[in-house]
Amino acid sequence: MAAEATLDRSLLSTEYRTLTYVTGPLIFVENVHKVAYNEMVAVLMPDGSERSGQVLEVAGTTAVIQVFEGTQGIDIDGTRVRFLEEVAKIDVAPELLGRILNGTGKPIDGGAPIIPERRLDITGSPINPYRRAQPADFIETGISAIDGLNTLVRGQKLPIFSGSGLPANELAAQIIRQARVKSGEEFAIVFGAMGITHREAAYFMNQFETTGALERVVFFLNLADDPTVERLLTPKCALTVAEYLAFEKDLQVLVILSDMTNYCEALREVSTAREEVPGRRGYPGYMYTDLSTIYERAGRIKGQKGSVTQLPILTMPDDDITHPIPDLTGYITEGQIVLSRHLHRRGLFPPIDVLPCLSRLMNLGIGDEKTRDDHRAVANQLYAAYAQGRDLRRLVAIVGEEALSDTDRRFLHFADEFEHQIVGQGDVGRSIEETLTIGWELMSELPMGELKRVRDFIDKYHPTAIAQAAEMGDI
Repeated sequence: MAAEATLDRSLLSTEYRTLTYVTGPLIFVENVHKVAYNEMVAVLMPDGSERSGQVLEVAGTTAVIQVFEGTQGIDIDGTRVRFLEEVAKIDVAPELLGRILNGTGKPIDGGAPIIPERRLDITGSPINPYRRAQPADFIETGISAIDGLNTLVRGQKLPIFSGSGLPANELAAQIIRQARVKSGEEFAIVFGAMGITHREAAYFMNQFETTGALERVVFFLNLADDPTVERLLTPKCALTVAEYLAFEKDLQVLVILSDMTNYCEALREVSTAREEVPGRRGYPGYMYTDLSTIYERAGRIKGQKGSVTQLPILTMPDDDITHPIPDLTGYITEGQIVLSRHLHRRGLFPPIDVLPCLSRLMNLGIGDEKTRDDHRAVANQLYAAYAQGRDLRRLVAIVGEEALSDTDRRFLHFADEFEHQIVGQGDVGRSIEETLTIGWELMSELPMGELKRVRDFIDKYHPTAIAQAAEMGDI
């Protein structure tokens, strides 16, 4: 039996021929009885084909149903509707690793049918707050701007805020290749692609195959020309599989969801078809609640080895970080990684703008035993020095570099070197030790008196201090 988020066809009930209205992805059925919200539906076409749907609303004896394959070609007079007395579920098994599924969980890679071990409700259930364990384990992504300055922690949800044309997918692929926990254990990857192009899908497939990562990836693929409404199921199916692998099979699971903007557009399309009162920029007022049901499924459970870590990717329309999608995402998640168009135009990869980036759980995942004792201090000093260098760039545009002091010129040069050495590392991975060492080398170009945030670690890690101590025979 193939794994898919549809229904057991043995659970059949009365067929209705009372379809009265079709609008967008929705159909309206009259005179229904004992129909429940979120109940799955089989839409039987006159030509013998079948589509799946889900009850969005029940008002009196009228049911509003969203059809996942779209409503094109549906004939009001000849179409029958069958309510299946079951919510959307997906069949899960360890054999899902290495498989490619469509947005509803049906295999599309031509492989052998998957024998399900369990059948789970895709809406999931929230983790009991009492049983939720605090994220506290460092994840090494191999990317200095993340590991050193915006550390990802196991069980965290840390979105990537991108823009049209920026290499968010390339960054995600690099993280997939390199992500490790302290024990060296590799992640199982659940990749939920929503509305991506054929070119993007081919890129990810090539990355997974050439790096050998495909065998630990469950790939949910909803293309741009696939049904829009199917995108509403894709992240829920992906997270259900992730929770199964993490909490029943004790795996460390990294969930990549790309692109959440396409998901929100699908949400707006359904809301418009239902003629709901729109919220900001036409998005439904309940979008915050809807997004929270996705993002809050990341985490760890006390007494269990597995974890679910989320890296959602979203494209900010017009690079506007105040747009409702990144705005609401930032409220729900524990920080953000922001990509810069300016850095991208300068040829830097990954073009991470570290100043607006944030990892709220960073302090839980760094320190003596997790990374290194100077990690927090180095991050603070690098942030401060880079911010000062960025401010000086604006000053130089007004008064010219000749008006700067020697110390100011050093900070200005530091900002340039920081972007090229820390941020623009290319597609080569680094350990956290290498990242911190490069940070100290950059800071050694600044006056010793300016390094106030790393004062306690200068004798131990500062290259000049170490060299002087070696000359004096102290080490």
